[in-house]
Amino acid sequence: MHRPTPAPVPHRPSDAPPPRLYRPEEIADTLGCSAWWVKDRARRRLIPHTRVGRAYRFTAEHLAEIIRLYEERPAQPAQTAARATEPLSEPGTQTGSTQRRRPVVAPATHLRARPPRRQQQYGTVA
Repeated sequence: MHRPTPAPVPHRPSDAPPPRLYRPEEIADTLGCSAWWVKDRARRRLIPHTRVGRAYRFTAEHLAEIIRLYEERPAQPAQTAARATEPLSEPGTQTGSTQRRRPVVAPATHLRARPPRRQQQYGTVA
């Protein structure tokens, strides 16, 4: 006699495989940073993560969110950035109905060295 094979019991309602969990070292390799940085940010709750016991684990969604969190956007909108790359007109010439101004450059700050902490530590022989 042939018995019918029982249907597998789904362990999850969606019957989807569990997500792959990555270790901090794997995330660090992907991001190009140290595992210490990844664990430190997770400990401070600055990046999304999952705790399994005392271990930090990350999913692919966590990695994508970390990348979005530390993404830097341009300071200027795209339209203004295109204008910023255009060459400035020479003084005295008109561009259309207005004259473009050259950006004002802030004066450079002059750095001074601190005096040494130990002055004349060793006596000089003259």
